[in-house]
Amino acid sequence: MRTKKAFPPASERIKPIIARLWQRYPGARCALNHSNALELLVATILSAQCTDERVNQVTKSLFRKYRTAEDYANADPERFEQEIRSTGFFRNKTKSILAMARALVERHGGRVPETMEELVKLPGVGRKTANVVLGTAFGKNEGVVVDTHVRRIARRLGLTRHSDPDKIEQDLMGLVPRRQWTRFSHTLIHHGRQICQARKPKCEICPVNDLCPSAGKAG
Repeated sequence: MRTKKAFPPASERIKPIIARLWQRYPGARCALNHSNALELLVATILSAQCTDERVNQVTKSLFRKYRTAEDYANADPERFEQEIRSTGFFRNKTKSILAMARALVERHGGRVPETMEELVKLPGVGRKTANVVLGTAFGKNEGVVVDTHVRRIARRLGLTRHSDPDKIEQDLMGLVPRRQWTRFSHTLIHHGRQICQARKPKCEICPVNDLCPSAGKAG
């Protein structure tokens, strides 16, 4: 019986994977429209279980109306719910955003803090959201954003065997140089939207298909 050829370990493949994906997506960046850290924080909370395109449609008018943490803190909950309704889970998101804004006003003078420790203490803000804000708004690589795209692609590429986002993040942090964490996240997200899609990945045109143990295998 023929034995299956062993695939090179992730540590040997990660460098060419990064190089090829960066060549394919040279301008990969956060897809959530924003002009400051507060807007990015709000948009990221809204993006849970929602497409970035939909969030950008909603925030186009939302950001014109609510410009400071105080504006959100003083917002009428029922009105705010209707303003973000199309993003889904609008009641929970309203509670999170308004409570987050009140915490910013009370604890941080209305400013978004620049540390992981302070950010994750805000209502509605977990590690993934904090990573988005720290990496994109402040240029601080404190971790790797693990959304559905990053989780799926990391597993398909054999960069992790885990399903838990925190464990996946730890694996990726151990493979990818720290200075590249934020860009790596954005790049995988773009790759997930354009080629390595959930239901039908386009393996035949994937720039890293020869480095991927899952190439040609959907799922």
